[in-house]
Amino acid sequence: MALHRSPARPAQPRRTVLTGARIARPTGTVDSGRITVEGTRIADIRSRDLDADGGLPRDPDTEVLDLPGHLVVPGFVDMHLHGGGGGSFSSADPEECLTVVDTHRRHGTTSMVASTVTGALDDLSRQAAVLAELVQQGDLAGIHFEGPFISPGRCGAHQPGLLRDPDPAAVRKLIDAAHGTARMMTVAPELPGGLESVRLLADAGIIAAIGHTDASYDATREAVDAGATVATHLFNAMPGLGHRAPGPVAALLEDERITVELINDGTHLHAAVLQLAFRSAGAERVAFITDAMGAAGMTDGMYPLGPMRVEVKDGVARISEGPTAGSIAGSTLTLDRAFKRAVTVDGLTADQAVQALSANPARLLGIDDRVGSLAAGKDADLVVLDAGYDLVGVMRQGAWLVRPGGA
Repeated sequence: MALHRSPARPAQPRRTVLTGARIARPTGTVDSGRITVEGTRIADIRSRDLDADGGLPRDPDTEVLDLPGHLVVPGFVDMHLHGGGGGSFSSADPEECLTVVDTHRRHGTTSMVASTVTGALDDLSRQAAVLAELVQQGDLAGIHFEGPFISPGRCGAHQPGLLRDPDPAAVRKLIDAAHGTARMMTVAPELPGGLESVRLLADAGIIAAIGHTDASYDATREAVDAGATVATHLFNAMPGLGHRAPGPVAALLEDERITVELINDGTHLHAAVLQLAFRSAGAERVAFITDAMGAAGMTDGMYPLGPMRVEVKDGVARISEGPTAGSIAGSTLTLDRAFKRAVTVDGLTADQAVQALSANPARLLGIDDRVGSLAAGKDADLVVLDAGYDLVGVMRQGAWLVRPGGA
């Protein structure tokens, strides 16, 4: 495996102690807690921060940061992400891909899956080979193939001429190109070969996601029975909920086997619709994603998205030309903004937001033994938020990527 430059890890003391902050633990948020980090792992978490309770270590190898009025949450986990910082995972350029990684890490996403955009199978295979190396060296948590096995009528920002039916042989080709790092594939199950491909993915231990689909209610239920477990950005690129034709939305919301992705940027979903989905599915079945493209963390302008050009205006990305011109093309969202919106606009609790942004996607990806919650023995991946829920600190594997200001 050829190693590529990973985003830099600043030099850190052997031990870091965070004191005085609220801490989002799996059992609920506690006040005035203490987290001790040793090396790359969380060594200890205490629910109250008192010097008499074991005392604070005072030695040259220990950094103590006092964070009253702050909230410490697990590092975010994004299972659907295309780009950021001006770069794209579809570029097949490892340095550009690592620019995407670094951009989102600095916004609190300490674990992420690289999502591709519809392309020719050979092009997607080349992209997968590069991304697989980044997974193997620890910079990515896996690969998500979003397309080409999606409905032409619901292609969204995907190039219609490159779409194809989900022939199991073609599905297998992409799985093999990822060299064991494929974690998810989006399929429109109503297409020829759709159900067989869902079964193939499930048997291979890869998440079969239903999305960019015109499937009926019954066809969606059949796909879930075949092994699908995720709804790709629910509501977007699928029929709306109808009172006589409930379509995929009703089937996906009602089934306890399905986790629904939601893009919480205020553009893709009205706040009332997001709240409806959250109440219907329950906190344990929602994963907030960015679906971000190259403009995430950047200014308005023109950006690539796979083989297409996208114009970003007022923070909203749309295809600039061709048969899908004007279609929303992913988002410019980062997960720190999604967290803030969840608690300040959507009325969710901090604990519910942590489930949607960290715990649930980590569990789905099978990495919850290391990340997704704050617990002794897990990776020291955490985000520090101020009283207004703005990001002020990011630690990944014990190293500060963004150091809390004034601490």
